[in-house]
Amino acid sequence: MLKLSAEGDSARADSPSAGPLTSGSLTPGSQLEPLLAAVEGRLAALGEALRTRDSAGIELHAGELQRALANAVDPFARAARSGELPPAWPHRLALASAQVAAQRESLVRATASLDRAIEVLLPAAASALYSTHGNPQRAARGGSTQA
Repeated sequence: MLKLSAEGDSARADSPSAGPLTSGSLTPGSQLEPLLAAVEGRLAALGEALRTRDSAGIELHAGELQRALANAVDPFARAARSGELPPAWPHRLALASAQVAAQRESLVRATASLDRAIEVLLPAAASALYSTHGNPQRAARGGSTQA
């Protein structure tokens, strides 16, 4: 699912025993670049799906973003602990974090808007349900018992 440049593919082929993020001829930045690019790409795709209100796309891209983030968390944490993150990356990671926050806020607003629309369209549905006071029709008649 990750797209690697031809340069990244050939570099990985040079170290056959190396997995995606093990020591070898690659620098930590070049090993992490595909992971960060995948996260940035998934964020962009999710943002576009949110803008177009494409519910199937939102679900698809949200799942892909979760997988990309899961793949990136441990390698980035290891690189950050060892001080091997390239200098420009904290800015890129901050931008990605800001995108996530903006998308989260967009979803909150959309959910609130949907809730208000449902309340307007179905106001009587809530009053027909039982509450802590019992049947709403009985409470409207008063406290006397009918035979």
